[in-house]
Amino acid sequence: MTTDNPTPTAPANLDDRLSEFGERHLRAVDRLTSNKEALFDVLAAAGITSVSVNFDGYGDSGQIESIDALAGAEAVSLPGTLVEIVGLAWGEPEARTQSLSLRAAIEELAYDFLGQTHGGWQDGDGAYGDFTFDVEQRSISLDYNERYSATENYVHEF
Repeated sequence: MTTDNPTPTAPANLDDRLSEFGERHLRAVDRLTSNKEALFDVLAAAGITSVSVNFDGYGDSGQIESIDALAGAEAVSLPGTLVEIVGLAWGEPEARTQSLSLRAAIEELAYDFLGQTHGGWQDGDGAYGDFTFDVEQRSISLDYNERYSATENYVHEF
């Protein structure tokens, strides 16, 4: 059986693994920063002032529920403009540039930021929330709500 994705070589020791993880994290932060800038450039050129992204996940499944854009106070549709986004697949040393629709690029960044801040957000009872992309401030805020089940047990013997 052949595969297009070679199995990454395991580091020889823990120090190597930690170093590899640290380098990957730095590359991910740089990638997210450049992707954010590219996305805001396209949003600004389209006259969009803010974007709201709603997500929900539980039971090992999660998805973007809605993406809403505003131009000032007016709701607008996202244009079909393409955005150059840099991706980094696990185990691959080099990032790849891909052209995504504006909607897909927004989703990609939302999923990337969720993975960076709350890995496993879709597992178990899951989480839900909203991202707000403020184009003028070139900032992204996340309002995140995590669900969990709690059990309190009391045993009495009389």
